[in-house]
Amino acid sequence: MVRIRMQRFGRHSRPFYRIAAIEKRVRRDGPGLENLGFYDPMEKDPAKALRLNHDRIKHWLSTGAQPTDTVRDIFVKAGLMDKDAWEKDRAHDRARVAKKLAEAPAKEEPKKA
Repeated sequence: MVRIRMQRFGRHSRPFYRIAAIEKRVRRDGPGLENLGFYDPMEKDPAKALRLNHDRIKHWLSTGAQPTDTVRDIFVKAGLMDKDAWEKDRAHDRARVAKKLAEAPAKEEPKKA
């Protein structure tokens, strides 16, 4: 399965991320299939902070590539994905996690002698 995720580059305390299509089993900074853009959170100019290749991203999404949550947020802000569908998906995930936490038995702490 192909994921669209961020690869960290840059020096200490100066992160820089490439947005890339990567096989799911490959490590975070491993070899990617294709670079789709970049994100520089330290850039002061918002126009320069994010660059995306819209055509290639649409191609990978149409072939079944799954973006990570952070990348999906970026795509929604850039207008590449439907915001309502993303919010519905997030609400479903939050409900599932809340249900799992409610059903989990409370762990007992070991007694000290």
